Amino acid sequence: MSLLVVGTVAFDAIETPFGKTDKIIGGAATYISLAASYFTKKKINLVSVVGGDFPQSAMDMLKKHHVELEGLQILKDKKTFFWSGKYHNDMNTRDTLATELNVLGEFDPILPDSYQDCDFLMLGNLMPAVQMKVMDRLKNRPHLIVLDTMNFWMDIALDELKTVLKRVDVLTINDSEARQLSGEYSLVKAAAKILQMGPKYLIIKKGEHGALLFDKNQVFFAPALPLEDVFDPTGAGDSFAGGFIGYLAETKDISFENMKRAIIFGSAMASFTVEKFGVERLVDLTQKQVDERVQEFIDLVQFDIALV
Repeated sequence: MSLLVVGTVAFDAIETPFGKTDKIIGGAATYISLAASYFTKKKINLVSVVGGDFPQSAMDMLKKHHVELEGLQILKDKKTFFWSGKYHNDMNTRDTLATELNVLGEFDPILPDSYQDCDFLMLGNLMPAVQMKVMDRLKNRPHLIVLDTMNFWMDIALDELKTVLKRVDVLTINDSEARQLSGEYSLVKAAAKILQMGPKYLIIKKGEHGALLFDKNQVFFAPALPLEDVFDPTGAGDSFAGGFIGYLAETKDISFENMKRAIIFGSAMASFTVEKFGVERLVDLTQKQVDERVQEFIDLVQFDIALV
């Protein structure tokens, strides 16, 4: 079953208490695709847009991770989307220093014919109108549609976002976005309201405090792995989504029970991402490293208890 990933392929410049970078490769679709590549053996079909300044070496790196680039538009006379940010000491808050939309400002997602057999669709954080276009341009509805969004679209395009939510199966957002979208402080009440908007499942990411998975009747909590060093949180949420959708696409099981497993795999990929700047940590992982990290999550929460 094929996986289609739609989102940004970009340049980032990042400053954290541990250091800073010049322009490095980033973007939601980049993190999602790389993380997913460790779980699904089939090609990952990518739809995005870059400028003529995007390096061939980065495209070769994606191809090495069996990411298909037929749907990557290259506008040679224009520049790639660029974001720059500075993280505070707690690593949970950041200031945006620069956002240059460049090619993203006119992004019109084009789906090659070879992408039309999509069974799993991951819609990375983009303008809701663009996410809608992707769904409209698929001839058949995918087996599962996962959507990521952010508070910015809730501020400026809430009606469009709510229209999109009616058509997706899984929504992934962080805790502050869940509260904003629902108007509820309690995450349990927030989840109930959001699930009424359309999604069958909701994932609320809580950064270093783990993630929650909801459907209308059940809730599951997965912890985050305690790490000695967190160098760069950028892309952690996207890597989480990539591990999640990659595992589901490979196992072809979209039950709540299997989504619980997928959240652990997604959390493992997020934990790798934060250990170095940008996508550096995701580029050269071995299957043994991934398996050992997943086992760390299992060991973290597994225990026996007798109720008397």
